[in-house]
Amino acid sequence: MTEQPKPENLSDGVKSEQEAYLRAVEATMSEFFAQQRTLLTAISHDALPLLEAIESLSSGGKRLRALLSYWGWRGAGGDSILERSAPTPIIRAGAALELFQSAALIHDDIIDRSDTRRGKPSVHKKFETQHIQNSWVGDTFNYGLTGGIIAGDLCLSWSEQMFSSIGEGALSGTEARNIFDTMRTEVMAGQYLDVLSEVIPVETPENALARAHRVIQYKSAKYSCEHPLVLGGALALTAIAHQDHPILGKYRAFGLPLGEGFQLRDDELGVFGEPSATGKPAGDDIREGKRTVLIALTTQNISAEDRRMLEGALGNPELTNQQISKIRELMIDSGTLEHVEELIAQKSEAVDTALHALPVSEPIRCALSAIAAKALHRKA
Repeated sequence: MTEQPKPENLSDGVKSEQEAYLRAVEATMSEFFAQQRTLLTAISHDALPLLEAIESLSSGGKRLRALLSYWGWRGAGGDSILERSAPTPIIRAGAALELFQSAALIHDDIIDRSDTRRGKPSVHKKFETQHIQNSWVGDTFNYGLTGGIIAGDLCLSWSEQMFSSIGEGALSGTEARNIFDTMRTEVMAGQYLDVLSEVIPVETPENALARAHRVIQYKSAKYSCEHPLVLGGALALTAIAHQDHPILGKYRAFGLPLGEGFQLRDDELGVFGEPSATGKPAGDDIREGKRTVLIALTTQNISAEDRRMLEGALGNPELTNQQISKIRELMIDSGTLEHVEELIAQKSEAVDTALHALPVSEPIRCALSAIAAKALHRKA
């Protein structure tokens, strides 16, 4: 793959534009949260922990989706954030995507029984802590679970509210609305397929691998990269739903392999990542029983005895670090880790080819290239 620019090597103009956009998204979200605080306070002060949990989670992260939507907007002719009149539609679209991401993370942590997110307690664990600290009656675990589900649902509702505030460009019949609605359905379906893969008792390694690839595509890749980029472009073009715009097709050719490579890297970090960088315990994906491409490939490459050991380990929250290390060794010695790196390299090549085919200016190409490099070669 052609060497891609690192974020620190971007031109001052691109960096200034990107930073200005992120500030605008943050300001929009802060204003929105302030409005919701007023509304929830009028209902009851007791409802404020819902807001505080969502606001805390939404304050961090890579802002990958918002940035892709912005450069998709710019590449399709949308105004720069540095123009005198700020482009409100793409700012609100970025905020809506980030709120959707937060909702997905809240529910994902509940489904995966994950105690931490970005080095802090996950949202449902915060509600558990609230229950414990106040010495409340009833089931602590169930209270945390319920609080997390409600917070995730509320955040999902807020995402739709933010997207609807775009106005005419997000109305029914527009391509932007079509993309946003499709994205949400695909993520929920992908999440279900992920859960389903963890409970199927017997499946051939080939079927398991095919299922894992489908989960990657619909649970993560499309909504992480493809849809945000195309959404931004559709808003700039004020496109009608299903209308043919060549640049949107080229965006998809860039965004899908980028999203797939991003998730393959994420799955690798879920087993081999450093806790200090990922914010999660080492090997957490194994303890959570995630049936990733990494796991599916491993089962193809190891002996029947080792396969039984791996199957017994998946989903066991009591696995020791020593047991995790043994599974890591299996992945390395069997050549599986190297195979996944090769898959990421293939996705990287496809991204590079699609990037050079994009009919965008060089600054926008460089911005997208830097995002791709960070997504595919990250440590967290």
